Amino acid sequence: METTVITDDKTSMKTILLDIKQLTKVGLSLSVVFSSLAGYLLAVDVVNYSMLFLLALGGFFMVGASNAFNQIIEKDTDAIMKRTENRPLPTGRMSVNIALSIALLFTILGISILYSINPKTALFGAISIFLYTSVYTPLKPVTPLAVFVGAIPGAIPFMLGWVAATNQFGLEAGFLFMIQFFWQFPHFWAIGWLQYEEYKKAGFNMLPMGAKDKGAVKQIILYTLVMIIVSIAPVLKLSGAFYIHPLTAIIVGLLGVFMLYFAIKLHKSEDNIDARKLMLASVLYITVVQIIYVVDKFLH
Repeated sequence: METTVITDDKTSMKTILLDIKQLTKVGLSLSVVFSSLAGYLLAVDVVNYSMLFLLALGGFFMVGASNAFNQIIEKDTDAIMKRTENRPLPTGRMSVNIALSIALLFTILGISILYSINPKTALFGAISIFLYTSVYTPLKPVTPLAVFVGAIPGAIPFMLGWVAATNQFGLEAGFLFMIQFFWQFPHFWAIGWLQYEEYKKAGFNMLPMGAKDKGAVKQIILYTLVMIIVSIAPVLKLSGAFYIHPLTAIIVGLLGVFMLYFAIKLHKSEDNIDARKLMLASVLYITVVQIIYVVDKFLH
């Protein structure tokens, strides 16, 4: 009998941890932490590992809080969509009160840890949580322009690392912000294309102009081109201390062209397969570009 109880406890503990992991979207949080660490490494000559750890931890809590608040607000719409119907809140495995407690705890921890680095970092962290939760999420059922608002908190992490390292928001942080800001449009719209029918059921329209057509892909192509230009612009030494070598700019440009190729393919085919390839190419792009920037910086 006791064995059963112990096993049950283990199972329920495992379920609780998995639910918290799902509520705070740990995978996504880690990719955001990766961006902020890349931003930090671009700004420093000597790495302060304790600050790097605090930035990772604070950033992790910050994104986790945003995701938890988002799932509390979208509990009912999550229940409608296949992709989200098994989340802890729509299934009733977790109560809204517990989810809210986790979200608030993560907010307090995230902002406090970022504040211990410097107040500016905490301020941008707080702006990110506020915009994602109080502006982007409620706007989703109202207008496709929600993606523009969502791109702001989504672009903060890369820049956050620079602000943490230097305690200032200047030209360099602005460039890091713009790179990740423009990247988000092709990335999100590729997801919006793939999830179009599901989103429609839930009353969301994430595509520009609200239609799944060539017009939407023209916007994707346009923003991908802007993203490529902004990503290679630091080679012109216009972005303060953030500078890349010509060879690096060529590699970054080619990666952008790789992403653009799938956007053009999607324009021709209007097929979900190409939208999926574009989405995967966008994830590859932002990850590899951030690594390349850091490698370039340390090869100076």
